[in-house]
Amino acid sequence: MQGVHFLLSLLVLGLASSFASAYDPSPLQDFCVAVKDSEIKSALFVNGKFCKDPKYVTANDFFFSGLDKPGNTSNQVGSNVTQLNVDKIPGLSTLGISLARIDYAPYGLNPPHTHPRGTEILVVVEGTLEVGFVTSNQQDGSNKLFTKILNKGDVFVFPIGLIHFQFNRGHTNAVAFAGLSSQNAGVITIANAVFDSDPRINPDVLTKAFQVDKNIIDYLQKQFWVDNNN
Repeated sequence: MQGVHFLLSLLVLGLASSFASAYDPSPLQDFCVAVKDSEIKSALFVNGKFCKDPKYVTANDFFFSGLDKPGNTSNQVGSNVTQLNVDKIPGLSTLGISLARIDYAPYGLNPPHTHPRGTEILVVVEGTLEVGFVTSNQQDGSNKLFTKILNKGDVFVFPIGLIHFQFNRGHTNAVAFAGLSSQNAGVITIANAVFDSDPRINPDVLTKAFQVDKNIIDYLQKQFWVDNNN
């Protein structure tokens, strides 16, 4: 009987270890303030960053000033994202959280994009936004859209990795703040990734994928190259 209990204990321990290794490890210290590559002499490498010696950590490593200032929305899509991730606040390293401010011009758009490493929770503090996300491919081949109109004080969640967007439906500016479940959630803007990759995706691939004339793909690739190089 003791042998059976021992084997069961090993099995549970093995399963727990496999589940734990599937996610980012929890920090085993109070913090791991990230340091710049130029400052590295000897340090611990955790979650893509080196940790500053705790003796040299200051309050400024956990501080940022200026999130009250609106971002510049004078661009093709009429929006601006101010990201506060580990690159802006070194103290976020290993803590699994970050923040963003999104400013929208009238009818401005935060275009369809994904965060490959983090779930996003968004709160509207000014204006009216149309938001939504699309599911991954379902068994029947469909992709379901979940969408909502948000007003001041409303909150919406975008699950990790799913394509989502926000659109300012009003003729006045809008502002939202977003929390993300990663120190660096990453972002893939779908249109930019598809039509302005480096090097470019073969137009024949995109023509067949989107089932349109090749001239349309050529136009879009040129359009995105012009927009992103002006």
